[in-house]
Amino acid sequence: MRNQAVKIRIKPTVTRALVLMILIMAQLALVAFTIWTTSRVSIYLDAALSLVSLFVVLYIVKTRSDPSYKLTWSILILLMPIFGGLFYLLFGLQPSSRRRRRRMALLEATAKPYLKQDAAALASVSALRADFGRQARYLSKTAGFPVYGASDAEHLKSGEAQFERLQTELAKAERFIFLEYFIIDEGLMWNTILGILVEKAAKGVDVRVLYDGIGCLITLPPLYPAALERMGIACAVFNPASAVPSTILNNRDHRKLVIIDGSVAFTGGINLADEYINKVEKYGYWKDAAVVITGAAVDSLTIMFINMWNLQTKSSAEYQPFLNQRPTLTEGDVFVQPYADSPMDDESVGESVYMNIVNAARSYIYITTPYLIVDHTMMTAICLAAKSDIDVRIIAPRHWDKWYAHMATRSYYDELVAAGVKVYEYVDGFMHAKTFVSDDIVAVIGTTNLDYRSLFLHYECGTLLYGGRAVAGVKADFLTTLERCDPVTPGEYSPKTVAGRIFLQVLRLLSPLL
Repeated sequence: MRNQAVKIRIKPTVTRALVLMILIMAQLALVAFTIWTTSRVSIYLDAALSLVSLFVVLYIVKTRSDPSYKLTWSILILLMPIFGGLFYLLFGLQPSSRRRRRRMALLEATAKPYLKQDAAALASVSALRADFGRQARYLSKTAGFPVYGASDAEHLKSGEAQFERLQTELAKAERFIFLEYFIIDEGLMWNTILGILVEKAAKGVDVRVLYDGIGCLITLPPLYPAALERMGIACAVFNPASAVPSTILNNRDHRKLVIIDGSVAFTGGINLADEYINKVEKYGYWKDAAVVITGAAVDSLTIMFINMWNLQTKSSAEYQPFLNQRPTLTEGDVFVQPYADSPMDDESVGESVYMNIVNAARSYIYITTPYLIVDHTMMTAICLAAKSDIDVRIIAPRHWDKWYAHMATRSYYDELVAAGVKVYEYVDGFMHAKTFVSDDIVAVIGTTNLDYRSLFLHYECGTLLYGGRAVAGVKADFLTTLERCDPVTPGEYSPKTVAGRIFLQVLRLLSPLL
């Protein structure tokens, strides 16, 4: 059963996505038609909508959002004063649902007693370097996720490596298996994993699957949760797609998590689809990265999953039965700090972690990212590091999955190269790994891209590593990958025409919305 594909559906098409888009556009068109055909009141409606737009701009200015995000929306609304404000209220408003915010805050408060910081582990990290202590304290105090000593981590350099290791660990499961993914698609990878899940569920293992409603919109059918339930697998869809416009649709669950028995966990950039293990070629070789964590640090990832499960299902699953009650590892020279980032608060945890690494670097910073669409603060920090004689290298993809995001990424190259940053493009395929490594002692492997959606709108997670083989693995993988990259030279991707330069500037202006 384990190695056999489990097929429970006919492959869906893009029909559902197109229908959803048509319904939304039809509603907006109806509003416009009503306004412009009601001539006797159109003047008053124009004035009222323009006033709404003005108040929306004033609201945007006073929010705690990223300045670039605020500037982009303000310009768009002022250019379209009649519908701009309404468009922002429907698609750009970041606070989403106040009820959901309150619910998430309550869940985090409930979990807090299970995320206590061990003073010895924090002191050990601070002893490595003072700035590491500040980073660890920031995540523990502000984000609520402690650093652990009785843990270990291993860097996995590809989807193929994770797939092989994941099958091995799933086969050992005795109590529970939790999976949380942005994308799941039928094929060799998912069907093989599903076969193991079905087998384990039949033996009484608590198996739960949580996937994103937009990420899986065209890969899984609407009744997929019911099909999994019939197999003994509990399933929930996070923020399902809806024809009713909602700001909640902006906030996607971009995390990739597997937790097994509270003792081992996987996270990183790898979704459950065949392109991630290079069984299906979309953009050349798919280069990715993940981390497998063992020991006490798995508790943080378990709590992340339970919080998201409780948020979406409105249930109240307890934490204690799923925590690692008997860690088998003792504190060594490896310290692991998993963390979550949520759009339901005003703290940009993912960006802050990256910024702290950049600002603390003494020798080098190596970065891999599929997108490089950053705000002024991050751009300034990266450039300042290079200007301060830090060896800053960034690998982005040569082959792209979204042309507009790729063009926006390239619009940052000249400024970075001029500051002394060494920028490379991975020529063999698509670079999808999200990693930072610095000074042979600190690294991050996670789900957070260097773009506005990941940094400010999505639910993300990452693992901060201090010392150990995983940090060395991230660096070694970066240097090996560098051999398959071309360096970016000054002006190489600059537009040659006036129209091209104007278009790129407009795209750069709109980049917070990409």
